[in-house]
Amino acid sequence: MKNQSENNNRRNFLKSSALLTCGLVSIPFAGIANELPSQTEDSLYIIGPMDGYDPQVGTLLSTMNMMRAWVINSVKNLTVEQLDFQIDEQSNSIGAMLLHLAATEKYYQLHTFDGLEWGTWSEDIKAEWDIPSGLGKLGREQIIGNEVGYYLEKLKEVREYTKKEFAKRGDKWLMEIDQDWPWGPTNNYCKWFHVCEHESNHRGQMKFIAKRLPS
Repeated sequence: MKNQSENNNRRNFLKSSALLTCGLVSIPFAGIANELPSQTEDSLYIIGPMDGYDPQVGTLLSTMNMMRAWVINSVKNLTVEQLDFQIDEQSNSIGAMLLHLAATEKYYQLHTFDGLEWGTWSEDIKAEWDIPSGLGKLGREQIIGNEVGYYLEKLKEVREYTKKEFAKRGDKWLMEIDQDWPWGPTNNYCKWFHVCEHESNHRGQMKFIAKRLPS
């Protein structure tokens, strides 16, 4: 009964959030959030507020955590040869895409946490992350020969920093709007949701490649 009650509360939260976004109700958001049970990081398949974070920040992070777990489950048993496999001369390997995910998250950290304009990070940062961020020919040539643990550790290191910084920031920060973003006015919520959906896109590519690995 407790689990059913928590799930019902979570669904009500998501429904209320959607209505608030559309302007269909005028219930104070804080009042709704304070009535909800917060979840721990072990609650992988429950999207919603999390302990230690503002409600919307926690909800975003819970979505990112679920997607990350799916990515890891898709690749955790692959060999070095499988991680390096390329379907054709224009394709990216699974290993390269894993490092690309870490690079993407790293750059969004620098942009949204440190307030840096896109691409203005230090030369040391660029030396470490520009190739996995851009992939392409250099990525195919240089991101090879690594065990899966190498990629998973990079992903973990970057994600731990994201979690630490999310905990310092509230829902007000998440809703701050960048009027000069290339695709139009965009808030931090949208930028970080893009990090998540970008990961989902590459997970689909990884699964496509994994099904075509040489036997």
